[in-house]
Amino acid sequence: MDVLTDEGPWSPPEGGTVVTIGAYDGVHLGHRRLIARVQERARQLGAASAVVTFDRHPATVVRPESAPLLLTDLEQRLELLAGTGVDCTLVVTFDRERSQESAEDFVTEVLVHRLKARCVVVGRDFHFGHGRRGNVALLESMGRALGFEVMGLDLVAEEGGTEPVSSTRIRQLLSGGHVEEAAALLGRPHEVRGRVERGDGRGGAVLGFPTANVGVPGEILVPGDGIYAGWHVRPDGTSHPAAISVGRRPTFYAAGARLLETYLLGFQGDLYGEEARVRFVARLRDEQRFSSVEELVAQMGRDVDAARAALADPA
Repeated sequence: MDVLTDEGPWSPPEGGTVVTIGAYDGVHLGHRRLIARVQERARQLGAASAVVTFDRHPATVVRPESAPLLLTDLEQRLELLAGTGVDCTLVVTFDRERSQESAEDFVTEVLVHRLKARCVVVGRDFHFGHGRRGNVALLESMGRALGFEVMGLDLVAEEGGTEPVSSTRIRQLLSGGHVEEAAALLGRPHEVRGRVERGDGRGGAVLGFPTANVGVPGEILVPGDGIYAGWHVRPDGTSHPAAISVGRRPTFYAAGARLLETYLLGFQGDLYGEEARVRFVARLRDEQRFSSVEELVAQMGRDVDAARAALADPA
């Protein structure tokens, strides 16, 4: 997949492009279905398939006080988009100036001049441009004048369901700890990334379960507090089954900092400073406060057994 930027050099193919536009946070099953329609139409027209997305979520600029936590950062989003087989992705810098741009100017500058769009594929509820004035009707009107067609698609519902798949819905599920339901809509387990940091050392020295504290950027959504089974992926690509704790360690702190900790089953070694990818597979239980360290340790042992069973790990 070619990755383009606002100013970077790129000559669109002679056949032009079929393009879709959006934040594409999570690149979930609904996104993938829409991109599949883009690719199908591109084959029919002999054009390249293209995605237009943004270097940050537009809400962080337009309404930062209510901007959502993200399912994916830009790096992961581009990896997932590349996995769809789309030909190219244009990453648009979304700053204050861009937020003031009219929908008409966006169409002319980005879709027509930059990408030579022959067809634009978006959801029927799609809005863009200053004041969200741009919509499918505006695209259709401009398309008739500028020579591109428009496909406005209904949002995709999950298999066997009626509620549309959306990033907002996935965020709600993850915030409630429903990682399995979220994975069904994402098409994969939710993954967060961060560097392994030094903690207070209690996990190994006191509890007998040395954990890796993964520092996830504040703008990324970490599932609701609780104990999970999942995978800790190291920089070399090896995946280790893990019991995962998200929370504030109420047995030791009245109001501790919220941490993501992973205990790698059957692993011995130094993880400090490594970049980690943590994938949430199943929720095991709520976070709770124990009356003694001994009670906590006994429960942690049960959590490890439950994580092993949930991940079907033979170790």
